[in-house]
Amino acid sequence: MLGVLTVNTGTPAAPSAAGVRQFLKRFLADPRVVELPRVLWLPLLRGVILPLRSPRSARNYQRIWMDEGSPLAVYSRQLHSALAEELKARRGAEVVVESAFLYSEPQIAAALQRLRKAGALDIVVLPLFPQTSGTTTGAVYDQVAAALRDCRELPTLRLISNYHNDAGYIQVLAASVRAHWHVQGRSTHLLMSFHGIPERCVQQGDPYECHCRSTADLLAKELGLDAKAWSLSFQSRFGNARWLTPATDKTLAELPARGVRELTLVCPGFAVDCLETLEEIAIGGRESFLHAGGLHFSYVPALNGSAAHARVLAQLCAPAA
Repeated sequence: MLGVLTVNTGTPAAPSAAGVRQFLKRFLADPRVVELPRVLWLPLLRGVILPLRSPRSARNYQRIWMDEGSPLAVYSRQLHSALAEELKARRGAEVVVESAFLYSEPQIAAALQRLRKAGALDIVVLPLFPQTSGTTTGAVYDQVAAALRDCRELPTLRLISNYHNDAGYIQVLAASVRAHWHVQGRSTHLLMSFHGIPERCVQQGDPYECHCRSTADLLAKELGLDAKAWSLSFQSRFGNARWLTPATDKTLAELPARGVRELTLVCPGFAVDCLETLEEIAIGGRESFLHAGGLHFSYVPALNGSAAHARVLAQLCAPAA
């Protein structure tokens, strides 16, 4: 039996300071996420970062929280259902699908245990990070290895490190942009915003920036855009280190002065919508762009639980013969 495990970052259980603090404590304590000496970072995290950041982040979560819960959790459940349906259509009863988060429930170890109890002898782990980085996909590798450390009978394991240039992924992204333009009207410029990472990660060999630029180039080509009709930026900067540039917030503030008054923004690195896309971009980014003199701003939703998204991921996990 084939077992498929999808993994995303995770989310607070509630949009409260306490809920956010619990999530951030796990997230920011991971050495994969913050590559600083633990003896220096952990006291700073506990004594300064968490007390200050948790209430502010909780207020941001409250702006986007859904009746069913966190957007990331809601859309992840929808994607899980769509992927399970697609895989069962391909493989019948000989497939079982689980989803997990790195820093919240459901956790990777428990999900792997459920797959093994269901009889999955071959397991595919799919981190939902199209562009790989040690800060994301690397953390998935760590937790999968830790979960299987004490196993006597190991399953056949395949981990999909990235799909940044997968033809199906690019085509579905392009289709989502075209569908958005059909409803919202086509703007004069498309901004592709990816989550940022510190520059030192790239200097130490992280391929993330190259993957982002490759995705952006391929998406622009698929959409038939010339060089002046699109640009790339990096969002969600944290801390005082130098992060990848150009920064999305600065780009949004500068584009109107460059003559870009109508803007569409898409986030090709996010499998499902979450705080970083809905609050930081769809709300905050829109406000920044319009305040700087822009006339029209629209955000292209993530692929979320769409059937097209599920088909792309199913093909990655269980390629058609």
